[in-house]
Amino acid sequence: MKLRLARQSLSNAVVVAVEGELDLFTAPFLRDEIRDAIRDDGPTLVLDLGQLSFMDSSGLSVLIEAWRLATGEGGTVSLASPQPPVARILRTTGLDRRIKVYPDVDTAILQQSE
Repeated sequence: MKLRLARQSLSNAVVVAVEGELDLFTAPFLRDEIRDAIRDDGPTLVLDLGQLSFMDSSGLSVLIEAWRLATGEGGTVSLASPQPPVARILRTTGLDRRIKVYPDVDTAILQQSE
């Protein structure tokens, strides 16, 4: 399994669950899913990274693009449940200072509504 995506629209956010590996070959699929989610469900986005096992610079680029697109529309992007290897990349690059990271999806959604 390379990458699986699932989208769930809630009253105050849209959650996109990302499972597998996010790399040069799979990043375009997440990019398209994020664009569709923002277009169809609004610019408040939670990316559930709990099942994301790998992410390279292509994945980071998609996260940055998601943040720019959502904030440009007046929304936000939050990251939930990153596994240690992904969390390390977020910290090392400083992206965790730009995009809020939460321990789980429920907490991220709660923070969106405040």
